[in-house]
Amino acid sequence: MKIIAYDFDKTVYDGDSSINFYKYCLKRKPSILKYIPIQLYATVMHYGLKKWPKVKMKEKYFMFLRDIPNIEEWVNDYWKIHKSKLKGWYMQKDHQIDIIISASPEFLLTSICKEIGVKKLIASKVDAKTGKFDGENCYGEEKVVRLNEYMSDYEMAEFYSDSLSDTPLARLAKKSYIVIGDRLVDWKEYEEKHK
Repeated sequence: MKIIAYDFDKTVYDGDSSINFYKYCLKRKPSILKYIPIQLYATVMHYGLKKWPKVKMKEKYFMFLRDIPNIEEWVNDYWKIHKSKLKGWYMQKDHQIDIIISASPEFLLTSICKEIGVKKLIASKVDAKTGKFDGENCYGEEKVVRLNEYMSDYEMAEFYSDSLSDTPLARLAKKSYIVIGDRLVDWKEYEEKHK
């Protein structure tokens, strides 16, 4: 089966959807600021001291979800406001064979992917009520693992991402592109310049 695969944040969406959703929730419910100390601590433990795995750090980040009363309603409202941040070059494409593979939470991207007609979404499985992860963060090599669990007989015609962390997926595609803003750059050329 022929597929075209995409990362989501900063690739087809202008920004980081998890951070943008947090800011949206913060405006509606400022009391979630109470989680900032643990979020900062988790960031230091992962990025600074390298003592925590990414999943543990992200679970602390998503703790604020415990205070969101109707998450599905909030997510739908969020996308009414932020759908315009989907990039024009992507929205002009036909999405019938698209697979979006993202480290962002599945619950956050499901409705928008369905709305624009994306064939399949593969993303981090995060409990929308607790912020707990079910499995690994869908990042780097894990994206390949998750894609291969979903389907084995595929031909990846194209792949798009904003980050070299997605090189494992890029190597599976006939043609891969790094996305810089709205500009598409040949993956191999970009990789050569940024070794």
